[in-house]
Amino acid sequence: MSKFSGFSGRVALLILPLAGIVVCASAGTSVQADSTFDAIDVVRAIAVQNEYPNGYDRDLFPHWKDIDGDRCDSRQQVLKRDSVSLPQVDPYKCKVIEGDWVSPYDGGKWTDPLDLDIDHVVALKETWDSGAWNWTTAQRQLYANDTSDSRTLLAVTDNVNQSKGDRDPSNWLPPLESYLCTYLGDWISIKARWGLSMDQSEAGRVRNLLAASCAGLRVAAWPVAPGGIMGFSVTTPTTTTFTTTTTTVAPTTTLKIRNTPLATPTTQARTTTTLKIRNAPLVVVKVGDFCSPAGMRGIKNGRSYTCSRLSAKGVRYKDNRARWRLG
Repeated sequence: MSKFSGFSGRVALLILPLAGIVVCASAGTSVQADSTFDAIDVVRAIAVQNEYPNGYDRDLFPHWKDIDGDRCDSRQQVLKRDSVSLPQVDPYKCKVIEGDWVSPYDGGKWTDPLDLDIDHVVALKETWDSGAWNWTTAQRQLYANDTSDSRTLLAVTDNVNQSKGDRDPSNWLPPLESYLCTYLGDWISIKARWGLSMDQSEAGRVRNLLAASCAGLRVAAWPVAPGGIMGFSVTTPTTTTFTTTTTTVAPTTTLKIRNTPLATPTTQARTTTTLKIRNAPLVVVKVGDFCSPAGMRGIKNGRSYTCSRLSAKGVRYKDNRARWRLG
């Protein structure tokens, strides 16, 4: 067991609405490596709602399971993936015995896997509060063991992970300052991919940190979440150009030569007017109407509306159907 310090941080469905371009990946596909989103656009896509803290139990998220049938549970898979050298693995039990790890949260270096926790970057309790209370157990198991996107699970120093607990960025950030922007980018990517909301304090702190410390941050796009979970669509504002044509007809002039009228040819002067509309409005909504998918944003009379199964107070509608509500 060794300990060091110092580390420097680490579909296909296309919908083209008037307000921008929405990009999602279809099930079983990967987004191109050069596909990225502005972090601010990702934050805007995430619904802001009150948390639902009741009823959480860690056992509702079956974890450290082998869900892909390779005989390695998700903890061992992450240990193998995050080792910076070829790890030593017991082939019979698929148990990692030794490797070389650098904890991104604090820069600590480790060779013994017992010094590491596998952290759910968005903790299971936070996930429950933000929407997973409405998932099936099978869907929660997919999240708890997700290795299809490397941002979901990370190998980190055990006591640092324990200090984090289930807190969100409003009251916990990694001690290694150089990792701050990566952490925030991972956090919002996970929330958007899995359709998880943010509460007011969380959303406000993330926006402030992005503006103050991570201006211009871009995050890699993600594959669609497994299990039929609907994530939030990220809309990239664009400029839409319309071209109109105006036709002007000159008046007819008649000349009389030897009492024979001659008409001059009619001429048409064509002028082109170009209208540029920037950041065209969101979907215009009818308050109280049912809508789909949940998490979609709209506008009416200059006010922002969200398609949600919860009221603005965080109370679930009795019929469990999403409808437009203010906020």
